[in-house]
Amino acid sequence: MLTNSQGEASGAPQAAGGTSEPQIDVHQDGAALTCRLSGLWNTRTVARVDARMRELEKRSDVSKFILALEEVTSLDTAGAWLMQRLMHALRKRGAEVEISGQSESAAILLGAVEEAAENGDEAKPARHGFWLYRILESIGRAMYEARDDIVYGAHILGATIGGAQMKLGRAHAVNPAAIVHQIDRMGVGAVPIIVLMSGIVGAIIAQQGAFQLRYFGAEIFVVDLVGILILRELGVLMTAIMIAGRSGSAITAEIGSMKMREEVDALTVIGLNPVGVLVFPRLVALMVAVPCLTIVANFAALGGAILIAWFYSGIPPEAFIDRLRESIDLSTIFAGLIKAPFMALIVGIIASVEGMKVGGSAESLGTHVTAAVVKAIFVVIVVDGFFAIFYAAIDF
Repeated sequence: MLTNSQGEASGAPQAAGGTSEPQIDVHQDGAALTCRLSGLWNTRTVARVDARMRELEKRSDVSKFILALEEVTSLDTAGAWLMQRLMHALRKRGAEVEISGQSESAAILLGAVEEAAENGDEAKPARHGFWLYRILESIGRAMYEARDDIVYGAHILGATIGGAQMKLGRAHAVNPAAIVHQIDRMGVGAVPIIVLMSGIVGAIIAQQGAFQLRYFGAEIFVVDLVGILILRELGVLMTAIMIAGRSGSAITAEIGSMKMREEVDALTVIGLNPVGVLVFPRLVALMVAVPCLTIVANFAALGGAILIAWFYSGIPPEAFIDRLRESIDLSTIFAGLIKAPFMALIVGIIASVEGMKVGGSAESLGTHVTAAVVKAIFVVIVVDGFFAIFYAAIDF
């Protein structure tokens, strides 16, 4: 028979308040091991017995283990976790584990921390030291995350259309007031920044183009350059990027904060589709506002280019407009406007997906707002490139 106790003898001094220090008495009879615990097992005291518990976890000569808790005076989750960790380690070595003398509250605590104790020793996947493996691993993880985002985006789009309940006369039908409100926020509210940024960009393109064409005596062709570049590419692209930063971040923050406060779950409880209620008005508003803002951006950029061409190159506004009418046609105008609804859909879906992924912390909200803006801008630029390739292929 072998008897061990934790550091202090059985007659150890009493802790403050008359409660004893945590004690471990081990009694072994052949391959059966009985571990009798006593004293106060809580967050303040378990550090004193952690080393002893780890020694017991390493024993491989035990076929039956009995954990006796009759003399434990107080127990919290920290002490329960140490006990469950010991029992889990011995079970992994094939020992039969029993618990005796546990109170009702102790049984609840031990059951609550059982899963954490079982998962606590799971080894993390080893990271290979070679840099190429780390790069390939990062690419693989990014591809899987992109796949998950695409699937969830398709779910968002389908749930938006299904949750909208567009048949007239049905309960919870489409709310026009909500759509108009979002158009006012995302469309009308964005006009000043769109006009300012587009006007500046148009002026810069005109100035740089005129500066280079001056060497060839062809400054008048700056009109063709500005007209085609703004109407086909930059007008809609700048609008989409600014909407992604302004409205996309707002959508993610609004939906994410509702997710944090469990308002999304509340909508589900009362029988509403949260995607249809929250996402549908915002998507419709974006698909209406972005084409309109693209037209505003085109006019603002051309206005800035007209002013610069007049003051920098001496091209009067009348000559600029006449040359512009000759250099562009309807296909140039529609080439940019066709992209606008697709850009709006991309920004809205990505912002909604990131909003629905927000957890319960402010850090999670900030992370997903940043991810929404970055992803939306990236995808918008990529899609614009695909449109350019497609237009070139069909000679549009």
